[in-house]
Amino acid sequence: MSTELFSEERIIEGCREGKRQYQEILYRRYAQKMYGICLSYAASRPLAQDMLQEAFIKIFNNIESFKGQGSFEGWIRRIVVNTSIDMLRQKNTSEHFISHEEPFENKAFTENEALPKIQLKELLEFISRLPEGARMIFNLFAVEGYTHKEIAQELNISEGTSKSQFNRARHLLMGWLEEN
Repeated sequence: MSTELFSEERIIEGCREGKRQYQEILYRRYAQKMYGICLSYAASRPLAQDMLQEAFIKIFNNIESFKGQGSFEGWIRRIVVNTSIDMLRQKNTSEHFISHEEPFENKAFTENEALPKIQLKELLEFISRLPEGARMIFNLFAVEGYTHKEIAQELNISEGTSKSQFNRARHLLMGWLEEN
């Protein structure tokens, strides 16, 4: 069944009514894109699949809270990101943050440091190789657009730790990209 035959409003309404057909349509429409987000946080495909499943359970259980203000996809994305963070937090990822705060280098990329043209799949593979703490902060800062202050509050860490973890992730990624 093509998910394009149904309007977003009708899908939302069907899900609010608890109709499985509409839940399946919603899942098919957004699952692949949201799985990509989960993959960027998870260290493995099984964990990403668990994150996605847990996020969609929350989406279906809380769809009444979507008030139609802003993007529905953005609302879904926020749930997916928060679920991914929560699941990593449950795994006690705080031990994966470096314990000391390295000086944060807030320098602009030079032309020599510019990212080479690589495929998104390759970039996601490099990101998945990052240590959990650095990967989570890299995604929150560089992909989701959180500030270091917001990340620090969300993860209950210091702003300096957020900055140093981002710096660590950036340096690791640049090193791996230069190797290829």
